Amino acid sequence: MEEVPYFERPLFFFDQSRFRRALAEKPIIGVFKDAINAASTQANRRFIEGEDIRSLVYERALFIDCILHYAWHQFRWPAHISLEAVGGYGRGELHPCSDIDLLILHHPEVFESCKGNIEKFLTLLWDIGLEIGSSVRTVKQTIDIARTDITVATNIMESRTLVGDSSLRHELMKEAAPDKIWSIEEFFSAKYQEQLDRHKKYNDTEYNLEPNIKNAPGGLRDIQTINWVTKRYFGVRTIKQLEGKGFFTDEEFSLINSGEEYLWRVRYALHMVAKRPEERLLFDYQREIAKLFGYSDNHEGLAVEQFMHKYYRTVLALRELNDVVLQFLSEAILQKGKTKSVVSINERFQLRDNFIEATHTYVFEENPSALLEMFVLMAQNPQIQGVRASTIRWIRESRYLIDDNFRSNPKNTQLFIKLLQHPAGLVEQLKRMSRYGILGLYLPEFGQVTGQMQHDLFHIYTVDAHTLKVVQNMCNFLLPSAKEDFPVAATIMTRLPKLELLYIAGLYHDIGKGRGGDHSTLGAVDAEEFCTRHGISPRETRLICWLVEKHLLMSQVSQKQDISDPDVIHKFALTVGDQLHLDYLYCLTVADINGTNKELWNTWRASLMRNLYLDTRRALRRGLENTVDKHDLIEETQQAAIRKLARKGLSKEQVVALWGDMDEDYFLRENFTDIAWHTEAIAARTDDKPLILIKKTTSKELAGATQIFVYSKNQKNVFVAAATALSLLNLSIQDAKIYSSKSGYTIDTFFVLNENGEPLGNNQTLLKKIQQALLEELSLVDNYRDVIGRRTPRRLKYFASPTRTSLSTDTIRNCSVLEVISPDRPGLLACIGRIFMDYDIQLLNAKIATLGERVEDIFFIADNDGKPLGDVTVCEQLQQEIREQLDKRVDKH
Repeated sequence: MEEVPYFERPLFFFDQSRFRRALAEKPIIGVFKDAINAASTQANRRFIEGEDIRSLVYERALFIDCILHYAWHQFRWPAHISLEAVGGYGRGELHPCSDIDLLILHHPEVFESCKGNIEKFLTLLWDIGLEIGSSVRTVKQTIDIARTDITVATNIMESRTLVGDSSLRHELMKEAAPDKIWSIEEFFSAKYQEQLDRHKKYNDTEYNLEPNIKNAPGGLRDIQTINWVTKRYFGVRTIKQLEGKGFFTDEEFSLINSGEEYLWRVRYALHMVAKRPEERLLFDYQREIAKLFGYSDNHEGLAVEQFMHKYYRTVLALRELNDVVLQFLSEAILQKGKTKSVVSINERFQLRDNFIEATHTYVFEENPSALLEMFVLMAQNPQIQGVRASTIRWIRESRYLIDDNFRSNPKNTQLFIKLLQHPAGLVEQLKRMSRYGILGLYLPEFGQVTGQMQHDLFHIYTVDAHTLKVVQNMCNFLLPSAKEDFPVAATIMTRLPKLELLYIAGLYHDIGKGRGGDHSTLGAVDAEEFCTRHGISPRETRLICWLVEKHLLMSQVSQKQDISDPDVIHKFALTVGDQLHLDYLYCLTVADINGTNKELWNTWRASLMRNLYLDTRRALRRGLENTVDKHDLIEETQQAAIRKLARKGLSKEQVVALWGDMDEDYFLRENFTDIAWHTEAIAARTDDKPLILIKKTTSKELAGATQIFVYSKNQKNVFVAAATALSLLNLSIQDAKIYSSKSGYTIDTFFVLNENGEPLGNNQTLLKKIQQALLEELSLVDNYRDVIGRRTPRRLKYFASPTRTSLSTDTIRNCSVLEVISPDRPGLLACIGRIFMDYDIQLLNAKIATLGERVEDIFFIADNDGKPLGDVTVCEQLQQEIREQLDKRVDKH
């Protein structure tokens, strides 16, 4: 095939005779553009119809060869100059919008005579719409650059002459040989380090929410790295020449081909729908490509989830192969003849320069338990750096041995439990087991969720990646740094009787996802089967199953219920039952939140969890039969506040008078320190203007969020004013406590974070700015300013699901409870507050919860007479108005 110039090969979709006639008769730019557009249109149609992707990619390169050939011959050229294809184009591969990388090689003496034509040639290529990357160099200049630039050296390897003096490329290839520049050892080290750096940019995971199909782990660049290194090591033009030569197994060769073809199809579709050289599989395109590939929503999940499931499984397999091949080459290239030590571990395994290897080919066949034993040994010995390539291959060839008998073998179950008892190396080995396909076979239920995505912004990892992240977080609670970052969890971990029980709950808490039904219940069933099979005692089994079934409970109570209410704490304590369950549940919940989306864990959520834990612990110590008497609690709080205020010079009589007809809720839900702070400021007032206090935050962990206190008379719509002003300042309300007195005073406490999810600190300039903004907004009475619509983030717009509302009556509190679940967007609370104002509704309390891109807010409301909403029509109209207004805000931005 190399003997036939590319431009002379037949392309059934490109009539070269007709093209040449058109060039002679019409303006050449139009002729080139028409040909390129026609070829692209036809190629896209063939892709949609399911034509072989390799044909399309190779034929596009071949077509561009022809175009460049004709473009080159629009000018006169001397001898000793050539046009070379380099990079992916040099390999004869070209996707719809990929750059066309060109190198114009020339002898030094001809440059001046053809400089003008080179500029005109490159200008013509841009004018006809080709995205080119070009360089103009002599052979010596190219080699000089290649000596220090591994990318240029790599491109040279894949160059081919399109037109001109081919002897220049032969000279270039001779000078770029491993004995001249970039020895095989240097080349491998550079490409390996290049890959490590590239993987690091993508968090070293295949499971990014919007993966880069070219550069992320398991992507096309990993395949190309295998190609480059093996081609340089073996001195071949293509790795096809290695087929059947013993370097790749048949399975590995098949995986390279099938994996590359699949990623080529995805990349072709991505370029086609994006209409640009896009390598990121953005949300904007995932659904469109899923539909293009024939997926449809069904009981297995959304079409886009099925498509991404296939994608993630493919890149996981490719990364596994990349591990094997590069480890093999590392041993063959860098460690050849350099073995310093071989240390026997047992009759099945040994260490060769700190890499573990099986002692012979049949280790796993003769002793299948060794498939688990090896990972236990690595967890027990942190000095082991990795697995020898030959052993990885034997593992992959032997994993078929993991069947029901293997899984039920007591020897194997004991090995897996032993692995769980080594937190320092646990997750690294679980990841390795997952990558080598062992974990998904030993725990088939884990295999089911491998690569399973959840198409929202709340979960930023696939289920399996999230699960391992949760277990990693649990292990991290044992690190010294956890005492500062997670002080409660770090303390609890030191007294948990069996850490492996927590890790098992972490492994199984989400394992029921994707099967329909309640994943917590399904996961508890799987967890019980695991415990039975692994000989875990009935009492410990019940604990693990309870943790899996209740793993969402603590976060839901802390975020959605009023944890200052003793009844809420008592009910939660009854569910938990004892200190042991509370301790395990707290660690699981904190690890889960941080493993779902790091942005969900802020100082406010940490404070809610801490307070719920501490209050529940007190309730358990007091005894579940001893409920808190609300009147006693109110009395205790008031007396503590009075004592504190006495030190400020306020008498008991003054304080009681100031409290006047305040509702008892105020004394139940606020602590005595804050009540004293509020009361002292109210006593110092000299007029009826609204009083605004902002609490200084000295400790992020203890503060949770910055507290803003608003005290005003005869103003019903303080919430609207505050929500508007705070939104304009890019502050987010995390919680709101709203009280009113019979004498017409309104007391509102808002807890806010800045746009980085942190308390506001002690910046006096900022705090005064906030005070002034609130005062100005409150002075507008009912004519509040519109919230400036900040642009909704691209990801958020794509996941904009319709707003959902529900309205019920709380007979104990004698009010209506409105729940709003909606995509988050700027000004949401202000918008809802204005609707309340339009409907003449009193807001009694609000519980704000922002979960990633979604808000789940609860509002306790009443009509103008302070009673629950009774008119069914009004209730429906209110909810309809909220849904329409909030969804319209997404559409606008």
